[in-house]
Amino acid sequence: MPATGSLEVITGPMFSGKTDELIRRLRRARIARQKVQVFYPAVDSRYAGSEFGKVTSHAGAEFDAAPVRAAQDLLRLVEDDASVVGIDEAQFFDDDILRALERLVAGGVRVIAAGLDTDFRGEPFGPMPALMAQAERLDKLQAICMQCGEPASRTQRLVAGKPAAAHDPVVVVGAGELYEARCRAHHKVPRE
Repeated sequence: MPATGSLEVITGPMFSGKTDELIRRLRRARIARQKVQVFYPAVDSRYAGSEFGKVTSHAGAEFDAAPVRAAQDLLRLVEDDASVVGIDEAQFFDDDILRALERLVAGGVRVIAAGLDTDFRGEPFGPMPALMAQAERLDKLQAICMQCGEPASRTQRLVAGKPAAAHDPVVVVGAGELYEARCRAHHKVPRE
């Protein structure tokens, strides 16, 4: 009988430390001599340039990882002896990620997924609400509002220094040049 699998979800806005926390847990699993594999969606071009890359936090922490084009690729790439699987930027996957991760958990794997809970509009992002609902452990992190210094739970996209409009595309990969962490009071989404 396989070990009991589990799903852990780390979520929050950009700049809240999600990837740092993911990497911290993965490093601890390695220290415990567990077989760890890590994946990220190939759409996240910040890690472009090689078949096998890294997940990297805004603070500079890194962990070896492989890009995947679709959630079902995970099932093919996860090795039989893997006991811990990390997923970064889970919001970029489609709903197939739910079934893929459920199969891993049912097979005894500890899955740790990190991703944005909401998009720049403040609306639920991709499969994250369902992953959060299925998780045995859920950690929702906060950042610091870049306008007032209070706790931030939102991601503000900027276009030429102004808030992006509601009709702008949801997926635009970037970092500090395009996004800020904001509190509810300072998060703005023009609807025109």
